Amino acid sequence: MTFLGELRADLGDAVSTDAAVLGSLTADKSGHDSRSTPLALVTARSIDDVQATLRLATEHGVAVVPRGAGTGLAGGAIASAGEVVLSTLAMNRILEVSVADELAVVQPGILNGDLNAALAEYGLWFTPDPASRAISTVGGNIATNAGGLLCAKYGVTRESVLALKVVLADGRLLSLGHRSVKGVTGLDLTALMIGSEGTLGVIVEATVRLRPLPTAPVATIGAWFGDVVTAAAACAAITAAGIRPAALELMDAAALRAIDAHLGVHLSERGNSFLILQTDGAGSAAEAADALEIISRGGGDAELTVDPADGEELFAIRRAFHPALEAQGTVLIEDVAVPRSALPQIFAEIAAIGERFGISIPTVAHAGDGNLHPNFVYEPAADGSVPEAIWAAAGELFAAAIRLGGTLTGEHGIGLLKRAWLRDELGDDQFELQRQVKAVFDPQGLMNPGKVY
Repeated sequence: MTFLGELRADLGDAVSTDAAVLGSLTADKSGHDSRSTPLALVTARSIDDVQATLRLATEHGVAVVPRGAGTGLAGGAIASAGEVVLSTLAMNRILEVSVADELAVVQPGILNGDLNAALAEYGLWFTPDPASRAISTVGGNIATNAGGLLCAKYGVTRESVLALKVVLADGRLLSLGHRSVKGVTGLDLTALMIGSEGTLGVIVEATVRLRPLPTAPVATIGAWFGDVVTAAAACAAITAAGIRPAALELMDAAALRAIDAHLGVHLSERGNSFLILQTDGAGSAAEAADALEIISRGGGDAELTVDPADGEELFAIRRAFHPALEAQGTVLIEDVAVPRSALPQIFAEIAAIGERFGISIPTVAHAGDGNLHPNFVYEPAADGSVPEAIWAAAGELFAAAIRLGGTLTGEHGIGLLKRAWLRDELGDDQFELQRQVKAVFDPQGLMNPGKVY
């Protein structure tokens, strides 16, 4: 019997070869499209479904692309001809919430936002906060080690994962990690799986750490600066002072101009850079007052509010950034990170790169943790690809981030889009060692082939 025949015999209507369905799996939110239709889609409904799919794929030598909601920005869940897409989106239940232990056990397909909506009645929350939280899955958050606006205070996804169940390429099920807060038995394979982008196995269950919802009033500061380098210096001064805001976001002049054009407003008349800071928890008021003093001393024109509606209006400026750019054309959303003290230098580097290439690079930064998203708006090449000049500019951006002690990806991952630069950051020895680690878990190279390495 053929591979597809055996797959259908085992999984029935969980297997689809519908052309329209398969056509939707050649792209993700990165803008990249393989333009190469995969062999089939398996919509797994249980761990057994995942194991059966991977066992058959290994027997027949068929490549498997794990996929959640497809919201990734690095091309990590894109499928091509001859590959099977294994979707965990239908595995979306909360299996347990333990208030006493401040943890939840969930299936990988549950949306980040839906999980937190359910946890609210317990007074708890799952703190990873990617901008895509309303549409991205917890499994996808873990597979990419997703970040977001709140990472400066609460950390990226890896800080909120206690244990995982993972199915390997040959169908074996591993139970990794522990429910206890502490645990150092053997090598930390749980941490290895976090951020592995589907190249080592398929995450089928997660035990995640929860936190009590903040109850103190939230304070929000919006501040305008004459230039983004000065604003970045103020952000670096805030973190150097030991202040840990829940969110600290920074936008440059090009970003503000794009929002002005999109919304018909005049934000850029107030300044060439906009900073938004939010504090929460018991020390919220004192932290906000200290931050306000630093901002004002650093040249910012600032306003502070504890009114939730006013704070929401300030954050609406930040949320308008990506829709404003998408209205201008095709967008390559980049993702680099540097030490927080190097924020002024990396913004200066971005401006210099834009001048050299004659392009505008609107940038927003999670300034609290040094993670920047420079965006390139471009006209696609005839084949729909990113023009070489844009990749050349991005390459200089990556090199600058690494030179300043940072990384070429802070939260989006490597996927397809950044493979060419991975060795530049890791070096030859570490790059080859990582390839060898992958081979231990996936000796036939069937798990998400062509991604990362």
